[in-house]
Amino acid sequence: MPQLIPVTTARLGEHLPLLELLPDSAPVTWVRGGDGLVGWGSYATTAVSGPNRFNDARKWWHLQLEKLAISDSVHVSGTGPILFTSFSFDPNEESVLVIPEIVVGMRNGSSWITWIGDQAQPKLAESAQTLEDAEYNWGDGSISPAEWQIRVAQAIKEIESTKLEKVVLARDLKVNSHRAIDPRKILRNLSAEYPSTWIFAVDGLIGATPELLLRLSRGMVTSRVLAGTISKTGDDERDLALAASLARSSKDLEEHEYAVRSVADALDPFCTSTNVPESPFVLHLANVMHLATDVTGALIESKKSVDAFTILEKLHPSAAVCGTPTEIAAKLIKDIEGMPRGRYAGPVGWLDARGDGELGIALRCGQISGNELRIFAGCGIVAGSNPEKELTESNAKFAPMRSALS
Repeated sequence: MPQLIPVTTARLGEHLPLLELLPDSAPVTWVRGGDGLVGWGSYATTAVSGPNRFNDARKWWHLQLEKLAISDSVHVSGTGPILFTSFSFDPNEESVLVIPEIVVGMRNGSSWITWIGDQAQPKLAESAQTLEDAEYNWGDGSISPAEWQIRVAQAIKEIESTKLEKVVLARDLKVNSHRAIDPRKILRNLSAEYPSTWIFAVDGLIGATPELLLRLSRGMVTSRVLAGTISKTGDDERDLALAASLARSSKDLEEHEYAVRSVADALDPFCTSTNVPESPFVLHLANVMHLATDVTGALIESKKSVDAFTILEKLHPSAAVCGTPTEIAAKLIKDIEGMPRGRYAGPVGWLDARGDGELGIALRCGQISGNELRIFAGCGIVAGSNPEKELTESNAKFAPMRSALS
């Protein structure tokens, strides 16, 4: 029998600035308001694709766990070996799984470190590295703004003349740097400006998502649904009035209801009960406001085979990033959107060996490829949509990544 590889988790105790610990070697992150996980070094990584990708991901993760001897003195969610995942929107594109060699976690003022291998406990950086500013040159996206508005109008016609109720259309922008793009300063800027979002990085996909697709913790499941958006002005009194108008908007409430319904229907078979609030709340971010609903449920104890991969297969793609009905919306996206999404709008986050974890939807994000960064934004199109207003909304959704670069 092959010798098992040791995995050790030890308590650190003190408060740690997680995003300042990262080296420049392919960091992975999932941080919100200072709490979360960061990792570096690659113990194992793989890619999956195709219609069985969630099941293939599960098999690979469990195969890796069988090779490990886990010593964990902390025993909370996020300790022990961690799998960082970043799934593509389209099953035929590539999804990435990464198990870092070193993971540092922080929650409620206490911290810990996990490392794989028989070496001594790794030393952490004593102070944050000073990172140089980069120079960026903005270029065009896959299609022009004018062409994108034409495609939005085409989608509205489809909604008016077919069974399609909603479709999410995305667009991209490209930016180049004079040298390889370092994600660390971008991640720090996103965290400072958008502390209520989840700051993520997996295999070059970096961003700040406000949307939690799935949290599993001790048999409880939570999903935060966002759909319906309005830009902020920076004037508090004006923004309160805009928030009230968003909460009354029939177009936005209709879009939101589709998204909530798709998540609740996906979770229902796995839960003894689900809680779906009657009306959404308005989530305030630095640049926009969203209609938001937290759907919660208790997993059925007898269904031991149900795990994050099982639920992800039913949750993704939700109406918030695809549309309603899903199959019709997905086909229209493929026919008219005009670009490959890659891992934008796919599930991204982490899982531990117990099955606990957090995965968001990869929104407000960009994909780094050497000296190039490609950023994304999408809008939910329904019967009452207006192409010009949707373009304005998409520009507002580009703002987090644009400001993080500047």
